[in-house]
This record gives sequence, structure tokens and C-alpha cells, in this order.
Amino acid sequence: ISPLLQNEKFLLKFFRHFSPLQFGSLAQVCSTWRDVLYNRPEFWSDIVPVINFRDSQQTNEQTRCKLYSSFQRRKFDSLILIGLSNTDVIDLNRNFSYCRSGVRRLAIRHTNISDRSLKQLIELVSHVTELELTGCNEVTEAGLWGCLVPRLTKLTLADCINVADDSLGAVSQLLPNLRELNLQAYHVTDTALTMFSTRQSSNLKALRLLSCWEISNHGVVNVIRSLPNLTTLSLSGCTKVTDDGVEVVAENLRQLRTLDLSWCSRITDASLECIACDLNLLEELVLDRCTHVSDVGVGFLATMTSLQRLYLRWCGLVRDFSLQHIFSMRNLQVLSVAGCNLITAAGVAGASQLTTLRELELTNSSVLASAELVQYLHESLPGCVIIQ
Repeated sequence: ISPLLQNEKFLLKFFRHFSPLQFGSLAQVCSTWRDVLYNRPEFWSDIVPVINFRDSQQTNEQTRCKLYSSFQRRKFDSLILIGLSNTDVIDLNRNFSYCRSGVRRLAIRHTNISDRSLKQLIELVSHVTELELTGCNEVTEAGLWGCLVPRLTKLTLADCINVADDSLGAVSQLLPNLRELNLQAYHVTDTALTMFSTRQSSNLKALRLLSCWEISNHGVVNVIRSLPNLTTLSLSGCTKVTDDGVEVVAENLRQLRTLDLSWCSRITDASLECIACDLNLLEELVLDRCTHVSDVGVGFLATMTSLQRLYLRWCGLVRDFSLQHIFSMRNLQVLSVAGCNLITAAGVAGASQLTTLRELELTNSSVLASAELVQYLHESLPGCVIIQ
């Protein structure tokens, strides 16, 4: 048996029976297994390595170099850096040259690096096209002006206290090739959403404004005017947006495939009527925590033949009557009614009609008390994952 377990051809077939999360443990069995796994980047293509510099402060330079070398051998093209310091940037520059050409997607989270160090890091990862900055509270708006480079096609800015309207000015002027922008910022106002460039008007397809509390219906109008070609829009947590803002979206962004209105506490069934009437290409709709949405609004959605994914988590007014409407939607693949405690086991049982359903979420729902219902759903929908 031992020679067989050292045979590369056998091992390549053997390893395909394991998940990517198990490869790290398998690579520690022996040097042969490690070499076979490390020399096949396809085994690692679904894994994003994370370096937590707070945990690695006690490690010496030799240990870090071994870690960097292992990343290079596996040809990771994504990297998450947590707790990065200015000194760590110098170390990466000196010992991790693979960053210069191999890394395409970089996330920097919860760090206190300065504007200067951020610029040095972006210069190091010279082929990165997707950048995330989360919890980088020492980075200023001037720092963003100094580090954003035209090659970026995706940018995420989240929980960075210095991000405000001028940051959007940097995005608009420095990133002509941007296709996706994810922004979670408490100080960005409606005015910032007028700054997108003409080129971004045609290139930018996905805009996610997450918990941007100062954005109102006026900001939504600015988005419509600046970015008419959006296919994905999230206004999640933009609590000033009302039905009027959603109506403007529905009337003007006819190419939308994904719309997220979760935690928009002011929208009502009137918004769903506009969505159902005008967004004929919509495939995904997120209405989590929209507490004024009721059976009437869900009834409007039942006419949407393109809708494939519908999320109604914690919509407290949703009842069995809503489910009757939903179960007539023959293209629906994903449905979440988590936390909808007015629905009954009898109502949920109707999901057996939806043969296209691939995922049904019932988390925090009283219907889970019925073991018979869960068993019935498993038997009726063998290809559907029931999330409990």
C-alpha cells in the first residue's frame, strides 16, 4: 500500500475525492503529498489564503518566508491581509515578490497602515484588479487619491471612517475601468452620487450602497442619471429611501438583474408593484427586514417570470397567502422565508409544487417544529437544500 500512496498518478485521483478545505491537512501528511498538492494550482483555485498579522507577530522572518513560498507554489491569485502594519508592508515588499505578478485580488482588513504604506503596498501588487479596504481607519481621502490605479475593475470600501464624498471623487476620476463598486460609508451623501464619469456610465454594472445612511431618494435619482446601465443595485440599509426612490429605480433601470432593498424600513407594497411592472429582467430580489411588505406586495411579484431568487427574511407580515403566490412562480430556484413566523407548516408544504427549487431557507421559523414537514419537503424536493 505504501508505494501506491507515494504514486503521483494515484494521488491525483485520490485527492479529487476531498474538498478544498481538506487539502491543507492532506499536505501535512508527508512531503510527497505536499509536493503533489502544491504543484497543482487547480486544487487551490477555490481557496483564498488569509494572513492575520496580529497572530503572526511572534513568528520570525524565516517562517514567514516559508509561508510566502507556499503561497507562490500554489499560485494563489487572491489574498486577504488582516491587521497589517506599516512594518508588515516592508516585510512583504522584501520577502514576497510573488505579489508583484501573481496576486489579482487583494483585501486589506482592520489595519492601521498609513496612506504612505497603502500606496507602497498597491505599488507592490502591481497586477491587482480587485481591491477591498475594510476597517482601514488611518487611511484618509488623500490616501485614496494616492493609491487608486486605473487598472482596478472592482473596488470595495467598507467601514473606513474617513471615506466621504471626496472619496467618490477619487473613484470617479481615477478608475475609468471600474465595473463593480461596493461602498459602506456613513458619511457619503447624495451629492457624491453625481460624480461618476462618462466612461463609468457605460462600464459600471454593479453598485452596492450598504448602510449609507445619508443616501435619500435624491441620491437614487443621481444614480439613475449617472449610471443608467446598472445590472446590480443594492440599497441595503439605506433607511432614507422610500417607495418614491424605488419607483424611480424601476422606471429607469430596466436592465437590472439583481436588486437588494434589505433593511429599507420605509418601503411598502407599493414598491413591489413598481418592481413587478417594470423590471422584467430581474432575477434576484432581496427584501430582508422590509417590515411593511405584506401578502399584497408578494402577490405582485408572482407575475415576474424572470425571478429566480427571492429573499423575504424577517418580513413579519408575510403569511401563507404570500406562499400561495410564490409557489406559482415556476422559475424560482431560491426562496428564503427565514424568521417569517406567521407562515404555517401547511403553507410551506406547498413548496412541493416548485420542482425548480434548489434552496429553501426556513431558519428561525416556527414551522421547523414540524419534523413531518421537513421530512415531507426532503422527499418531495430531493434536489433542494432545506436550510434549517
